[in-house]
Amino acid sequence: MDYMAQALSLARLALGQVSPNPAVGALIVNNDEIVGQGYTQPPGSDHAEIVALKQAGERARGGVMYVTLEPCCHHGRTPPCTQAIIAAGIREVYLATLDANHLVSGRGKEELEKAGIKVYLGEHEAEARRINEAYIKFITEGTPFVTVKFAMSLDGKIATRSGDSRWITSEAARKQAHHLRYTNDAIMAGINTVLVDDPHLTVRCSSKGGTAKKQPLRVIVDSNGRTPLTARVFTEPGKTVLALGGPLRPGEKAAFTRVGAELLELPSLDGQVDLGELLKALGERGITSVLVEGGGVLLGSLFDGGFVDKVIAFIAPIIIGGKEARTAVAGRGVDKVVDSLRLDGVSTEGLGEDLMVCGYVAAKKG
Repeated sequence: MDYMAQALSLARLALGQVSPNPAVGALIVNNDEIVGQGYTQPPGSDHAEIVALKQAGERARGGVMYVTLEPCCHHGRTPPCTQAIIAAGIREVYLATLDANHLVSGRGKEELEKAGIKVYLGEHEAEARRINEAYIKFITEGTPFVTVKFAMSLDGKIATRSGDSRWITSEAARKQAHHLRYTNDAIMAGINTVLVDDPHLTVRCSSKGGTAKKQPLRVIVDSNGRTPLTARVFTEPGKTVLALGGPLRPGEKAAFTRVGAELLELPSLDGQVDLGELLKALGERGITSVLVEGGGVLLGSLFDGGFVDKVIAFIAPIIIGGKEARTAVAGRGVDKVVDSLRLDGVSTEGLGEDLMVCGYVAAKKG
């Protein structure tokens, strides 16, 4: 059995639910039997290693632990996991990858080794780092990992010339989109998307379309405070932040406050919200990952500013046509094809009749 692969599956269960902590999975094996397993609990609760150790009890002694991220060795909201592992009598630990947090970053491994525990590093490391790609960026740079997601026709349209966009992609693709929302800390959309589509921007689960208990933070980029007070984003479960490009009049502030909006007044660049300052502000409140869902102006500004880390595009086998039909990415763009942003680590997956393309924005050469 591939125990580390099973630990990685456990780690995925924590995605989007434990920020700003990393999503970690842990497994304890003794005499070829899994005696304990677990994944990170919400902040302030047990880390994956502690969940697994509690489940194993005395059967952890002399056992082997498989954990997807280096155990912490410092006092945070919870005691160090390294000390618990040592006290439980674990004899070997397999680590998928080291923790990028400067408070750990090799120190946890060293502490285990000093206690006489054999430590093996690197099994399934690439996948372990992929699971915690948002945490790694956040802990090293202080800003959230930005994923841009859009659904488009084969000819690159996200809506018809009349603005209709329901539904371009299949139910399978839309279900995957809700999973992406579930695993991110925040969903971001521009004011035009709110005005045209009046989206819910919530996570819906199950075939009955129920609303998930935990909702990501909704962030509306609205430079001039044009979001209607009747917008659905103010009536759905969870919190909504309006990112503004400057202060509002007192009466406007009071109206937004009455419908439950949190106002974030930021500097503006060329009349638009300074997106760099917005991402910095989100990082300061512990948001490690942002899923951006449109529209084209916002996506274009994020690409132009170099703020996008990952792209997920759903492509439907339909042709919409029309020069006035909306496209996924606006902004300045580039003058020459050779200067286009390129994606690394590209993967594709079929979802019903649609195709999902994922990739990471490559660093520009030179």
